[in-house]
Amino acid sequence: METNRLRATLLTAFAPAAWGTTYLVTERLLPPDRPLLSATLRALPTGLMLLAVTRRLPSGVWWWRSLVLGACNIAMFFPLLFLAAYRLPGGLASTLQATSPLAVMALAALLIGERAGMARTAAAGAGIAGVALLVLRSSGHLEALGLVAALGSVVVSALGFVLIKKWTAPVDMITLISWQLVAGGFALLPVTLLVEGRPPHLDAQAVGGYLWLMTAGTGVAYWCWFTGLRAMPAGAVSLIGLVNPVVGTGLGVLVAGEAFGRVQAVGMVLVLCGVVAGQPDTAGWLRRRLTARRTDASPTEVCATC
Repeated sequence: METNRLRATLLTAFAPAAWGTTYLVTERLLPPDRPLLSATLRALPTGLMLLAVTRRLPSGVWWWRSLVLGACNIAMFFPLLFLAAYRLPGGLASTLQATSPLAVMALAALLIGERAGMARTAAAGAGIAGVALLVLRSSGHLEALGLVAALGSVVVSALGFVLIKKWTAPVDMITLISWQLVAGGFALLPVTLLVEGRPPHLDAQAVGGYLWLMTAGTGVAYWCWFTGLRAMPAGAVSLIGLVNPVVGTGLGVLVAGEAFGRVQAVGMVLVLCGVVAGQPDTAGWLRRRLTARRTDASPTEVCATC
């Protein structure tokens, strides 16, 4: 059982690792000030390709459920995420995204009765503190629109993740992802054309950036993430999402030459400790250790009272 959970944890961790590349790809490769275009190209082509492979449409209640999930996880989340990436310093955007575990835990308690407990809540707090130390290195220019977008992306994605746990789909995960991507992508398409107009010319770098986000950053990442949500508590999975800013910071250091000192090192340790501490296996290990200590201490306690 523990081996299966470890595999599920490592599989799930691929998703935030891939998402950690989004800010660098957006900044370096994608056309500027096109959050809706980036969101649409990330979702719709990927969803249509997956749907062509699975060849299965929703039925019954899953028509409206797919629309709701597509709206939360794709149609609202992607534009808000890209808008935050365009309008905020990457460090602040990552820190605000790091509050997602707390939002997921709160909604999971409200909608599916999943209690996070003090240990997992404390782990989320340690993770947020670690992300702040890791990425908040410069003030930058703060825009109210960017702040609202970042916090909005946290809320809508948290709701979508919890609903994935609440509604058990009668299909495989790839089919479920294709429904969400197609629903969200088609919802985004007319809004993108109306607000941003015709797409600009895309050079080879932009095409490469979009292909990366479509495949590893969307199709593969969402399959890993939702598979983890089915196998583990929502709160534990959301904490794994803190791998995102760790990868983003690492890429910033390696590719963009950003500074990395003792403060960032402490932040990285805090983030990783928060991720590990919030997992079910960690809690089980701690309980076994405490039980073993009480058992070993009981003969001494008895002798002391004689």
